[in-house]
Amino acid sequence: MNTKEINPHLTAKIVVSYVRHHRLVPDQLADVITSVHQAIGQVGQPPEPDEVLTPAVSARRSVRRDYVICLDCGHRGKTLARHIATRHGLSGDEYRQRWGLRSNHPLTAPAYSERRSTLSKELGLGRKPAAKVTPPPTPAASTPADRAENPKARRTLRSRQHRSRMSRARPQQRRRPRGGGDLARP
Repeated sequence: MNTKEINPHLTAKIVVSYVRHHRLVPDQLADVITSVHQAIGQVGQPPEPDEVLTPAVSARRSVRRDYVICLDCGHRGKTLARHIATRHGLSGDEYRQRWGLRSNHPLTAPAYSERRSTLSKELGLGRKPAAKVTPPPTPAASTPADRAENPKARRTLRSRQHRSRMSRARPQQRRRPRGGGDLARP
């Protein structure tokens, strides 16, 4: 629609309604009238096409063995996820959609991914720990070396039998709590 054909009364009605509900400085009134007039003139027209994006490098050349290149600005790095989030405000999926890339287009350099993968496998990450099978302990006679390392190994069967007989002979007495006497009882 041509802006010369716009009814000025329609523009005035919209501006008056806006001014009733909003506070404006007198200097802003001219800007409001102009923006409303232009908006009414653009009604029914197709939107202006977005600017055509030209990548810094081709999508095929953006992935190298040791680095990946950002299509927006040409930044080289091992990973692009943080770069495109902080510098361009995009997630990985938004970045791929913006440039028309496949969903499996890498944002990490292949060599870097391989190095991280081998490192995590060496550390055993991502696997459940294997169940350790320990052989059952075999009863063995104590050797003099065992007795030297462990002082309790010196005790013989006879001393163990003696202690068990003694504990059966005299019954254990109940101990009274210290300090409180009768106050400690409920």
